Parts: sequence; structure tokens; C-alpha cells
Amino acid sequence: MLRKLLRKLRFIELLRNENNEEGDQEVVVDIQVAKKLQENLSYIEKRLGKSSDFVCRKIRLGSEDKIEAAIVYIEGLVDKTSISENILRPLMIDTRLVANEDTAVNIVKVIETNTITSGDIRYTADLDCLIDSLLTGETGILINSSKKALIIATRGWEARGIQQPETEVVVRGPREGFTETLRTNTSQLRRKIHNPNLIFEAMKLGKQTKTEICIAYIKGLVNDKLVEEIKRRLEGIETDAILESGYIEEFIEDAPFSPFPTIANTERPDVAAAKLLEGRAAILIDGTPFVLTVPMLFVESLQIAEDYYSRPFYTTIIRWIRIVALFISILLPATYVALATFHQEIIPTPLLITMIAASEGTPFPVFVAAIFMGIVFEILREAGVRLPRPVGQAVSIVGALVIGEAAVSAGLISAPLVIMVALTAISSFVVSSQADAATVLRFILVILAGSLGAFGIIIGLLGLLIHMTSLRSFGVPYLSPLAPLSLRDLKDVLVRSPLWAMFTRPRTIAWQDPQRQDFRMMPHPPQDRDKSEAEADSSDNE
Repeated sequence: MLRKLLRKLRFIELLRNENNEEGDQEVVVDIQVAKKLQENLSYIEKRLGKSSDFVCRKIRLGSEDKIEAAIVYIEGLVDKTSISENILRPLMIDTRLVANEDTAVNIVKVIETNTITSGDIRYTADLDCLIDSLLTGETGILINSSKKALIIATRGWEARGIQQPETEVVVRGPREGFTETLRTNTSQLRRKIHNPNLIFEAMKLGKQTKTEICIAYIKGLVNDKLVEEIKRRLEGIETDAILESGYIEEFIEDAPFSPFPTIANTERPDVAAAKLLEGRAAILIDGTPFVLTVPMLFVESLQIAEDYYSRPFYTTIIRWIRIVALFISILLPATYVALATFHQEIIPTPLLITMIAASEGTPFPVFVAAIFMGIVFEILREAGVRLPRPVGQAVSIVGALVIGEAAVSAGLISAPLVIMVALTAISSFVVSSQADAATVLRFILVILAGSLGAFGIIIGLLGLLIHMTSLRSFGVPYLSPLAPLSLRDLKDVLVRSPLWAMFTRPRTIAWQDPQRQDFRMMPHPPQDRDKSEAEADSSDNE
């Protein structure tokens, strides 16, 4: 017994020491609204650090101005016109009609039911909850002798207007994109999908930023397990800041060490709405125009919004061009290095003679020159992106021309290598969603080609195929419907079938309701339509 007692005493002493060491850290405890108005205001000022943008307007209510009250908000986050018209004016004029014997409790009821003209008003008895609401652009009303505070929605900060997204430009299609304001983005999805089953579930992430996010999905189309998995992963995020969608993407993706993205992003409301209608879910983050959609399939990288607004025949050709461009951006440098270093016998003789003549006198091997030019291209692209647009375009174009011409004239590299790098650079911009992965794979395959030739490329491609088939995006195979093969879903992979032929949603995504439309939607001329209707009537009669 004595030994157990000594252990307990020692444990208590250790806890006290830890508490003393952490005594200088702020411990946040829920503080209830006090009856004294000044105590509440002092606590709010202390929590906000007497910030200069904190505004406290003290007023008096009642017929004889006996009841003290205060209106608190954060300047810059609220609409001052709304505060003046919907809060201050009614409080300072309409409350004078209240009888003298009414208490502060009755004043609160009068304010809520008969005075404030705002559409969103609620109670709170927690001062910390009130402070969190102030930091999101809402206004609080504190009344002396009342243990409840009123919170009124008055958000009205400056925001960027709806514009066409620069990263997903289309020739034919809507010219609107998401903005940095969360409610503007949710309203754009509501405008696209007039369905009461479109659900937005809100939550906050980030211990310091407390960023508001929304999970959007269509109830009845989305897999319930997908929504539960998204919530589980989001609730497991414990970090100080969520400033952009990229923060969330890295915390919830399936393969953090893979070069391929397993979570898609878009700036276009029509793209997000189309994915929701397929049974996917979207994650909207306040403060960024990029919306995340899950699950993601690799074939989405080869599809753009304009594919479904244009004719299917032209779209199919363009989709094949994207596939060829993706292979060029990944394989062309490695193939050139392998042929020029190990497999000259495969190259036609006239072309081989031209390549040898062009590379004669260059001091570096083809492998070193290819790596060098790849790095130079990445430097030029990064400079063009980070600089202002007019200057960036000039740097990209002039820099590439000057450096390439000077390097060939000086005999550092050969002209065919410059052509190869230029074609690779142009092709890498065709499939922009896979540009990061293509850059990594390009360097890896060049190293393998410089070491083992074509065998190195084959080994790299086999490893790449094995890796991609093992990837999952929230439980969905990354290469579906190619692996595993789904013949029914191939109508929107290598070709773009007409819209009337795509009568089912992707099988691996839409588990709840796979039927999109009636399969008899192919248009017919009037005479054919009358004939088909007559045949259908006769078959029904039989």
C-alpha cells in the first residue's frame, strides 16, 4: 500500500511540474456571457488583443434609455450599411416603444422578434463562440443584465467578382469561375443544380485560421461511404493553418509519395457540377477559387469541359492528340537519349548522318545535354509563370530563342536536341493537370535511358504501369475503366460518344443510381420518328 501511495504522489508531482512548465501557454476555456456588460467587453478586448479593427458601439435601449447595450464587430469584414440600416437604426428608435418596466430579458426577445430586420439572427451564451462569429464577419449585440448575446449575419468584405478562370479557358462554354468567397461558390453550384438533394455540409479546419469548408454532394447519387470517408479524413486534420485547397489535398490524398494527383481540382462551376452529377463529392474551401473533387480517375486529365459542348467527332480527334502529347512530353527526351547513345542502328541512315554532323564538336554527351536542357526549360517556365504576364511572356519566348540559338552556335548542344526539348515543352502544356507528374517522370526516364538505353525505358514504363494500377482515389481504382476494364464506361475514354449515347454514369463511381437518362434518346428525322413510334405502339398492343 505504501509503495502504491508513493507512486501516486510521484505521479501527481510530475503533473504539477508539467503544468508549471506549460503555465505560460494560453489555455482556452469556454467563458459564458456575464450579466455585466463591461466584463463581457473587457474579455472580448483581451482575447482580440485590443486590435485596432475591433469596433464597439455602446448604445442605450428602452423608452427612458435605462438599458445599456453594445454592438461589436470587426471593421473590414462587415457591411456597414447593413449594420446602420438593419441594426443601429431599429435598436435606437424602435426599442423606445418598450415599456419602462420591461427587463433586459424582454428587450432581447423584442430585439429578436420585432426590431432587427436581418434575415439571420441567433442566440449564444458563449463568449468564445461570439468571438469566432465576429472573426467571420458577423455582428454581436450584448445587453447589460442579459446572459445571452445576439449574433447577426452582416458579412460584407471586399471580394473579387466572378470572372472566367485563366487556367481552364474554353472557346465554347460558360465564362464564369469560382471566386475566393465560399458562399459565392456554393451559390454558383446551386444555380447549376436546382435540386434539393444537393447538400452542403460545413466544418472548420485549422487551429489558428479556422478556415470554413464545405463538402458538397447530391444525396441519392453519391456513395454514402464516400462522404463518410471524406469526413473522417478531414476531421483527422490537426494543423494550425488551412490557407488553400493544396493544404487539404496533401492531408487527405491516398498516395502522398506518388507523382500523380489522386484528387482533382477545378475553377469552373460547370465542371464541378458535372462531377457531382456523376456521383462524386466536392470540397469547397473559403479563400480559394479551386474546388477539390473526389474520387479522381486518370482519364479525367484527358477531358476538358469543352469536350461536351462541341461535336463528338472533333472532340475525339482532339482527345487522341492530347494522349499523343502526353506520351511525347514523357518519352521523347528519353527516347532521343536512348537512340543516340545505345541504339544508333535503329535510326535511318540519312537521319543518323544528320544527327552526327549536328552533334560533331559538342563537348557533352547526349545524356548530359538532355538533362541540362531540361533544367534550362524548367527555369524558363518558372520565370515566365512568376513574373508579371507581359514580362513573363517576353522572358519565356526571348529567353528560349536566345539561349537555344546561342547554345547551338557555341557548339554546346546540337540542333536536334533543341528541337526535341522545344517539342517536349509544347507538349507538356497540353495536359496541364499532369504537368507536374510528367516533369518528374521525364527526368527519371532520361536517367534510365542514359544508363540502360531502351531497356531502361521499358523497365521504367513497367514500374510506372504497376504503380498506376495500384493507386486508389478514395477506394476507386485510378486507371478505371481501363484497369479494371469496364466496356460500358469506355464510351468516354479514348472516344467521346454523343451525349445521347452516354446514358449511364461511371460504374466505379455511381453506385447508387447508375442510370443517367433513357437509352432511347438518339434524335431522328420526323419520318423516322413517326415510324419508330408506330412500331413501338404496335409492339405495345401485341
